[in-house]
Amino acid sequence: MIAKRIAIIGLGATGLSCVNFFRKKDIVVTVFDTRAVPPGKDQLDATTKLISGPLSAQLLCQFDCLVVSPGIAIATPAIDAAIKSGVEVIGDIELFARELKTAPYQHAKLVTITGSNGKSTVTSLLGEMAVDANVNVGVGGNIGVPALDLLSADVALYILELSSFQLETTESLNADISTILNISEDHLDRYPSYQAYIDAKHKIYQQSQSVLINRDDPLTFTEKQPQLSFGFDQQHYGLMVQKNEHYLSLEQQPLLACSALKLSGKHNWMNALAALALGQQVDLPMTSMLATLQTYTGLKHRCEFVKEVQGVRWINDSKATNIGATQAALLGLSDTIQGKVHVILGGDGKGADFSELKSVLQEIKGQIVCFGRDAALIAEQDARTIIVENLDQAISHINQQAEAGDLAILTPACASLDMYKNFMARGDHFIDLVNALTGKI
Repeated sequence: MIAKRIAIIGLGATGLSCVNFFRKKDIVVTVFDTRAVPPGKDQLDATTKLISGPLSAQLLCQFDCLVVSPGIAIATPAIDAAIKSGVEVIGDIELFARELKTAPYQHAKLVTITGSNGKSTVTSLLGEMAVDANVNVGVGGNIGVPALDLLSADVALYILELSSFQLETTESLNADISTILNISEDHLDRYPSYQAYIDAKHKIYQQSQSVLINRDDPLTFTEKQPQLSFGFDQQHYGLMVQKNEHYLSLEQQPLLACSALKLSGKHNWMNALAALALGQQVDLPMTSMLATLQTYTGLKHRCEFVKEVQGVRWINDSKATNIGATQAALLGLSDTIQGKVHVILGGDGKGADFSELKSVLQEIKGQIVCFGRDAALIAEQDARTIIVENLDQAISHINQQAEAGDLAILTPACASLDMYKNFMARGDHFIDLVNALTGKI
């Protein structure tokens, strides 16, 4: 499995987990990073050589195996040259998959989760369900802890969130069940086409014993069997209505009233159904899963309740870094409150087609405010849109217009890097600004 000459491309948390993985096996590796002082540099020991600066095809071609961090495209010229010269190129998830087949890890179950939106929520929710069931669980991958750092003989169940970038360099997963929750345009700045992005997601099905599809999203469909499904209708894991109340259901039998969920929004009903279906496949008890759904409050920066100011609820959905996430957050939201919904959008759209927002913006009865690099492109989708210079002005404007019973949500549909370090920094700034509100000024 392990080549003689190994290079880690990209340090940071993932790269460092790879270094530590090989260190435990007494294998010395070389690390390449284009940054002069990459995160994790201070944690390298004296035996690990770090080469900083632009990647050199000549140097990379001298190795037997490159372990490439997901943030670095394998289409990078130096890496592509290494591939063409016969160098094996994999990622940390492939290392994890190969290791999981060996003692003492081979008896653990594995769930793998991807999708354009909702994968972090479903991953963490399923992890909480396992904890409630007293299952020793390892949760990570693209969220939280790198997969290699989760490896332990004590873990009975691994739950991994996987990005399309991670799946590009992964071939050997043998998951008990995998899912693509949904697919919408994202990362078009990295892929040559939308289809290439879709194909990367579908690699997860090829490496799984069973699959879970979304009945409402044909892009998640596959011929792979056996398969489970979830969706808005009453089939399999779905929804049903009794006495004007929506219920999560299984085979047209009610499981839990949607009003009992701490998670808000119709998209989170789908996340709950997906978690239930995945949990069923790895033998988590239904009682534990339903109990968790009644206490789980969601992820930070994902439809996160911040504060109510003079009857106006402010919601932080900064993690909505693509159009699909914003569509999910806003779809039907006006139907769940008595007042109006006000929305803040904007940032770096990564080349996405904002016309897909038109229909969901038509549902908005309140203010539509945009800021950031692509504010003008978003504003073209609805004539009511107001463009402001920054998040401060956006919040101030809505604060002046909103009334008791209204809801205001930051759901950008864009990445944050034009104005912030990351979406967390954008969300934290939103929280600080909202917490400073005392009402109309």
